[in-house]
Amino acid sequence: MYYLGIDLGGTHIACGVVDADGRIIAQAETETKAERPYQEVIHDMGVCALRAISEAKVAQDDVKSIGIGIPGVANNDNGYVIFCTNLGWTDVPLRDELQKVINLPVYIDNDATVAGFAESVAGVSKGLKSSVFLTLGTGVGGGIIIDGKPWSGAHGVASEIGHLTLLADGLPCTCGKSGCVERYCSATALIRMAKETAAQNPDWLAFRRIDSDLNRISAKVVIDAAKEGDTLALDIFNRFVKYLTLTCNTIVSFLDPEMIVLGGGVSHAGDFLLEAVRRELPNYLMFKALPYADVQLAQLGNSAGIIGAAMVGKIHTEGA
Repeated sequence: MYYLGIDLGGTHIACGVVDADGRIIAQAETETKAERPYQEVIHDMGVCALRAISEAKVAQDDVKSIGIGIPGVANNDNGYVIFCTNLGWTDVPLRDELQKVINLPVYIDNDATVAGFAESVAGVSKGLKSSVFLTLGTGVGGGIIIDGKPWSGAHGVASEIGHLTLLADGLPCTCGKSGCVERYCSATALIRMAKETAAQNPDWLAFRRIDSDLNRISAKVVIDAAKEGDTLALDIFNRFVKYLTLTCNTIVSFLDPEMIVLGGGVSHAGDFLLEAVRRELPNYLMFKALPYADVQLAQLGNSAGIIGAAMVGKIHTEGA
Protein backbone atom coordinates (compact mmCIF):
# COMPACT_ATOMS: atom_id res chain seq x y z
CA MET A 1 0.00 0.00 0.00
CA TYR A 2 1.16 3.53 -0.82
CA TYR A 3 0.41 7.05 0.37
CA LEU A 4 0.70 10.34 -1.45
CA GLY A 5 2.33 13.33 0.21
CA ILE A 6 2.05 16.92 -1.00
CA ASP A 7 4.36 19.68 0.21
CA LEU A 8 2.56 22.93 -0.62
CA GLY A 9 4.87 25.94 -0.55
CA GLY A 10 4.61 29.54 -1.61
CA THR A 11 6.68 28.97 -4.75
CA HIS A 12 6.70 25.20 -5.38
CA ILE A 13 4.43 22.19 -4.99
CA ALA A 14 6.14 18.84 -4.47
CA CYS A 15 4.21 15.57 -4.63
CA GLY A 16 5.48 12.10 -3.88
CA VAL A 17 4.31 8.51 -3.60
CA VAL A 18 5.58 7.05 -0.32
CA ASP A 19 5.55 3.49 0.95
CA ALA A 20 4.49 2.40 4.45
CA ASP A 21 8.03 2.77 5.78
CA GLY A 22 8.37 6.39 4.68
CA ARG A 23 10.42 5.81 1.52
CA ILE A 24 9.69 8.03 -1.49
CA ILE A 25 9.01 5.85 -4.56
CA ALA A 26 8.59 8.69 -7.07
CA GLN A 27 7.88 12.40 -7.04
CA ALA A 28 6.89 15.35 -9.21
CA GLU A 29 6.99 19.12 -8.84
CA THR A 30 5.30 22.19 -10.25
CA GLU A 31 5.26 25.92 -9.59
CA THR A 32 2.66 27.22 -7.15
CA LYS A 33 2.02 30.58 -8.85
CA ALA A 34 0.27 31.63 -5.67
CA GLU A 35 -1.12 34.86 -7.15
CA ARG A 36 -3.75 32.80 -8.99
CA PRO A 37 -7.21 31.86 -7.65
CA TYR A 38 -6.97 28.97 -5.19
CA GLN A 39 -9.02 26.74 -7.51
CA GLU A 40 -6.25 26.88 -10.13
CA VAL A 41 -3.49 26.21 -7.60
CA ILE A 42 -5.34 23.20 -6.15
CA HIS A 43 -6.11 21.86 -9.64
CA ASP A 44 -2.38 21.91 -10.39
CA MET A 45 -1.73 20.11 -7.09
CA GLY A 46 -4.01 17.33 -8.27
CA VAL A 47 -2.38 17.12 -11.70
CA CYS A 48 1.06 17.01 -10.07
CA ALA A 49 -0.12 14.26 -7.71
CA LEU A 50 -1.38 12.18 -10.64
CA ARG A 51 1.96 12.65 -12.37
CA ALA A 52 3.79 11.37 -9.28
CA ILE A 53 1.55 8.28 -9.24
CA SER A 54 2.31 7.71 -12.92
CA GLU A 55 6.06 8.08 -12.28
CA ALA A 56 5.78 5.55 -9.44
CA LYS A 57 4.17 3.06 -11.84
CA VAL A 58 1.52 2.13 -9.30
CA ALA A 59 -2.24 2.01 -9.72
CA GLN A 60 -4.26 4.84 -8.20
CA ASP A 61 -6.25 2.19 -6.32
CA ASP A 62 -3.00 1.24 -4.53
CA VAL A 63 -2.71 4.77 -3.09
CA LYS A 64 -4.73 4.86 0.10
CA SER A 65 -4.75 8.57 0.99
CA ILE A 66 -3.31 12.02 0.38
CA GLY A 67 -1.60 14.04 3.09
CA ILE A 68 -0.80 17.71 2.59
CA GLY A 69 1.63 19.93 4.48
CA ILE A 70 0.68 23.60 4.30
CA PRO A 71 2.35 26.76 5.67
CA GLY A 72 -0.69 27.51 7.79
CA VAL A 73 -3.54 25.97 9.80
CA ALA A 74 -6.27 23.60 8.59
CA ASN A 75 -9.42 21.92 9.87
CA ASN A 76 -9.47 18.20 9.05
CA ASP A 77 -13.12 17.88 10.04
CA ASN A 78 -14.16 19.74 6.89
CA GLY A 79 -10.91 19.81 4.89
CA TYR A 80 -10.67 23.59 4.88
CA VAL A 81 -7.51 25.67 5.12
CA ILE A 82 -8.33 28.12 7.90
CA PHE A 83 -5.54 30.48 6.91
CA CYS A 84 -2.34 30.28 4.93
CA THR A 85 -0.56 33.63 4.90
CA ASN A 86 2.03 32.81 2.21
CA LEU A 87 -0.73 31.92 -0.25
CA GLY A 88 -3.22 34.53 0.87
CA TRP A 89 -5.76 31.79 1.63
CA THR A 90 -8.55 32.05 4.20
CA ASP A 91 -11.29 29.42 4.57
CA VAL A 92 -10.32 27.56 1.39
CA PRO A 93 -12.02 24.17 0.71
CA LEU A 94 -8.79 22.38 -0.13
CA ARG A 95 -10.11 18.82 0.29
CA ASP A 96 -13.23 19.35 -1.86
CA GLU A 97 -11.30 21.09 -4.63
CA LEU A 98 -8.52 18.49 -4.73
CA GLN A 99 -10.97 15.60 -4.84
CA LYS A 100 -12.37 17.02 -8.08
CA VAL A 101 -9.06 16.00 -9.66
CA ILE A 102 -8.03 12.96 -7.61
CA ASN A 103 -10.71 11.27 -5.53
CA LEU A 104 -8.85 9.99 -2.48
CA PRO A 105 -9.18 10.74 1.26
CA VAL A 106 -7.34 14.01 2.01
CA TYR A 107 -5.77 15.08 5.31
CA ILE A 108 -3.99 18.37 6.00
CA ASP A 109 -1.49 19.57 8.59
CA ASN A 110 1.08 22.31 9.15
CA ASP A 111 4.27 21.96 7.08
CA ALA A 112 6.62 22.09 10.06
CA THR A 113 4.51 19.52 11.88
CA VAL A 114 4.67 17.09 8.98
CA ALA A 115 8.44 17.64 8.64
CA GLY A 116 8.87 16.79 12.30
CA PHE A 117 6.68 13.73 11.84
CA ALA A 118 8.83 12.63 8.89
CA GLU A 119 11.95 12.76 11.06
CA SER A 120 10.20 10.57 13.65
CA VAL A 121 9.20 8.03 10.99
CA ALA A 122 12.32 7.89 8.82
CA GLY A 123 14.86 10.38 10.15
CA VAL A 124 16.95 11.30 13.16
CA SER A 125 14.17 10.83 15.75
CA LYS A 126 12.94 7.52 14.33
CA GLY A 127 11.75 5.15 17.04
CA LEU A 128 11.31 7.80 19.71
CA LYS A 129 7.92 8.39 21.30
CA SER A 130 8.38 12.14 21.80
CA SER A 131 10.26 14.82 19.92
CA VAL A 132 10.00 18.47 18.95
CA PHE A 133 11.09 19.73 15.55
CA LEU A 134 12.20 23.32 14.99
CA THR A 135 12.57 24.62 11.46
CA LEU A 136 14.90 27.62 11.40
CA GLY A 137 14.27 29.39 8.12
CA THR A 138 12.75 32.70 7.10
CA GLY A 139 10.57 32.18 10.15
CA VAL A 140 10.50 29.51 12.85
CA GLY A 141 8.10 26.60 12.60
CA GLY A 142 7.54 23.75 14.98
CA GLY A 143 6.34 20.17 15.06
CA ILE A 144 5.42 18.25 18.19
CA ILE A 145 5.40 14.44 18.23
CA ILE A 146 3.84 12.70 21.22
CA ASP A 147 3.42 8.91 21.45
CA GLY A 148 4.74 8.69 17.90
CA LYS A 149 2.04 10.92 16.40
CA PRO A 150 1.84 14.64 15.54
CA TRP A 151 0.21 16.77 18.21
CA SER A 152 -1.36 20.03 17.04
CA GLY A 153 -3.47 20.71 20.12
CA ALA A 154 -7.19 21.19 20.63
CA HIS A 155 -7.39 24.01 18.09
CA GLY A 156 -4.59 23.18 15.66
CA VAL A 157 -2.05 25.74 16.89
CA ALA A 158 0.02 23.79 19.45
CA SER A 159 3.11 23.71 17.23
CA GLU A 160 3.36 27.45 16.60
CA ILE A 161 6.63 27.57 18.55
CA GLY A 162 7.89 30.46 16.44
CA HIS A 163 5.22 32.63 18.01
CA LEU A 164 5.92 31.90 21.64
CA THR A 165 6.82 35.17 23.33
CA LEU A 166 10.55 35.10 23.96
CA LEU A 167 10.98 38.74 25.04
CA ALA A 168 8.17 40.80 26.53
CA ASP A 169 7.76 44.04 24.56
CA GLY A 170 10.36 42.78 22.09
CA LEU A 171 10.60 43.33 18.36
CA PRO A 172 7.30 43.49 16.44
CA CYS A 173 6.49 40.24 14.63
CA THR A 174 4.68 39.72 11.34
CA CYS A 175 1.96 37.87 13.28
CA GLY A 176 0.95 41.11 15.02
CA LYS A 177 2.53 40.28 18.39
CA SER A 178 5.90 41.40 19.73
CA GLY A 179 8.96 39.51 20.95
CA CYS A 180 8.18 36.20 19.19
CA VAL A 181 10.78 33.45 18.95
CA GLU A 182 11.07 33.82 15.18
CA ARG A 183 12.16 37.44 15.54
CA TYR A 184 15.31 36.15 17.27
CA CYS A 185 15.86 32.55 16.09
CA SER A 186 15.36 32.68 12.32
CA ALA A 187 17.55 33.35 9.29
CA THR A 188 15.73 36.68 9.12
CA ALA A 189 16.91 37.46 12.64
CA LEU A 190 20.53 36.72 11.75
CA ILE A 191 20.25 38.99 8.71
CA ARG A 192 18.70 41.79 10.76
CA MET A 193 21.41 41.62 13.40
CA ALA A 194 24.10 41.56 10.71
CA LYS A 195 22.67 44.63 8.98
CA GLU A 196 22.62 46.49 12.30
CA THR A 197 26.25 45.50 12.88
CA ALA A 198 27.26 46.55 9.36
CA ALA A 199 25.63 49.95 9.78
CA GLN A 200 27.68 50.57 12.92
CA ASN A 201 30.86 48.96 11.56
CA PRO A 202 31.22 49.80 7.84
CA ASP A 203 34.77 48.40 7.83
CA TRP A 204 33.61 45.00 9.06
CA LEU A 205 35.57 42.43 7.04
CA ALA A 206 32.59 40.14 6.45
CA PHE A 207 30.65 43.14 5.11
CA ARG A 208 33.44 44.25 2.81
CA ARG A 209 33.66 40.74 1.37
CA ILE A 210 30.19 41.22 -0.11
CA ASP A 211 31.13 44.67 -1.47
CA SER A 212 29.41 46.42 1.45
CA ASP A 213 26.04 45.55 -0.10
CA LEU A 214 23.36 45.18 2.58
CA ASN A 215 21.19 43.21 0.15
CA ARG A 216 23.81 40.46 -0.04
CA ILE A 217 23.86 39.77 3.70
CA SER A 218 22.53 36.29 4.41
CA ALA A 219 22.51 33.89 7.33
CA LYS A 220 25.23 31.90 5.56
CA VAL A 221 27.47 34.97 5.25
CA VAL A 222 27.21 35.54 9.01
CA ILE A 223 27.74 31.90 9.97
CA ASP A 224 30.66 31.41 7.59
CA ALA A 225 32.36 34.48 9.04
CA ALA A 226 31.70 33.25 12.58
CA LYS A 227 33.25 29.88 11.71
CA GLU A 228 36.39 31.75 10.62
CA GLY A 229 36.56 33.49 14.00
CA ASP A 230 35.33 36.91 12.89
CA THR A 231 34.67 38.74 16.19
CA LEU A 232 31.59 40.67 15.10
CA ALA A 233 30.08 37.66 13.34
CA LEU A 234 30.72 35.53 16.43
CA ASP A 235 28.91 38.09 18.57
CA ILE A 236 25.86 37.87 16.28
CA PHE A 237 26.01 34.08 16.18
CA ASN A 238 26.35 33.80 19.97
CA ARG A 239 23.33 36.05 20.51
CA PHE A 240 21.37 33.89 18.08
CA VAL A 241 22.45 30.71 19.91
CA LYS A 242 21.44 32.19 23.26
CA TYR A 243 17.92 32.94 22.01
CA LEU A 244 17.63 29.51 20.38
CA THR A 245 18.84 27.79 23.54
CA LEU A 246 16.35 29.70 25.67
CA THR A 247 13.65 28.43 23.33
CA CYS A 248 14.95 24.87 23.67
CA ASN A 249 14.91 25.26 27.45
CA THR A 250 11.26 26.32 27.32
CA ILE A 251 10.49 23.18 25.31
CA VAL A 252 12.41 21.01 27.79
CA SER A 253 10.69 22.57 30.79
CA PHE A 254 7.20 22.35 29.34
CA LEU A 255 7.19 19.11 27.32
CA ASP A 256 10.38 17.21 28.31
CA PRO A 257 10.69 15.45 24.92
CA GLU A 258 13.29 12.80 24.21
CA MET A 259 14.76 14.88 21.40
CA ILE A 260 14.75 18.38 19.91
CA VAL A 261 15.47 18.34 16.17
CA LEU A 262 16.87 21.42 14.42
CA GLY A 263 15.98 21.77 10.74
CA GLY A 264 15.57 24.49 8.12
CA GLY A 265 18.18 26.58 6.32
CA VAL A 266 20.07 27.75 9.41
CA SER A 267 20.61 24.13 10.47
CA HIS A 268 22.92 23.78 7.45
CA ALA A 269 25.52 25.36 9.74
CA GLY A 270 25.84 21.77 10.95
CA ASP A 271 27.94 20.86 13.95
CA PHE A 272 28.99 24.49 14.42
CA LEU A 273 25.42 25.31 15.41
CA LEU A 274 24.64 21.99 17.07
CA GLU A 275 27.65 22.00 19.38
CA ALA A 276 27.03 25.63 20.37
CA VAL A 277 23.44 24.88 21.39
CA ARG A 278 24.50 21.75 23.26
CA ARG A 279 27.14 23.72 25.19
CA GLU A 280 24.73 26.49 26.13
CA LEU A 281 21.61 24.50 27.03
CA PRO A 282 22.78 23.11 30.41
CA ASN A 283 23.22 26.71 31.65
CA TYR A 284 19.44 27.22 31.57
CA LEU A 285 18.13 23.87 32.76
CA MET A 286 16.26 23.74 36.05
CA PHE A 287 16.93 20.08 36.83
CA LYS A 288 20.61 19.99 35.96
CA ALA A 289 21.26 16.51 37.37
CA LEU A 290 18.49 14.82 35.37
CA PRO A 291 18.58 13.62 31.75
CA TYR A 292 17.13 16.05 29.20
CA ALA A 293 16.30 16.20 25.52
CA ASP A 294 19.02 15.24 23.08
CA VAL A 295 19.51 17.99 20.48
CA GLN A 296 20.16 16.77 16.94
CA LEU A 297 20.16 18.04 13.35
CA ALA A 298 17.41 16.98 10.95
CA GLN A 299 18.40 14.38 8.37
CA LEU A 300 15.72 14.34 5.68
CA GLY A 301 16.09 17.82 4.19
CA ASN A 302 13.60 18.70 1.44
CA SER A 303 12.18 15.16 1.45
CA ALA A 304 10.66 15.68 4.89
CA GLY A 305 7.63 17.58 3.61
CA ILE A 306 6.53 14.82 1.25
CA ILE A 307 7.29 11.96 3.65
CA GLY A 308 5.63 13.60 6.63
CA ALA A 309 2.52 14.61 4.70
CA ALA A 310 2.12 11.08 3.34
CA MET A 311 2.51 9.63 6.84
CA VAL A 312 -0.15 12.05 8.17
CA GLY A 313 -2.50 10.50 5.62
CA LYS A 314 -1.41 7.05 6.77
CA ILE A 315 -2.15 7.60 10.46
CA HIS A 316 -5.56 9.12 9.67
CA THR A 317 -6.57 6.21 7.44
CA GLU A 318 -5.00 3.40 9.46
CA GLY A 319 -4.57 4.87 12.93
CA ALA A 320 -0.91 3.84 13.04
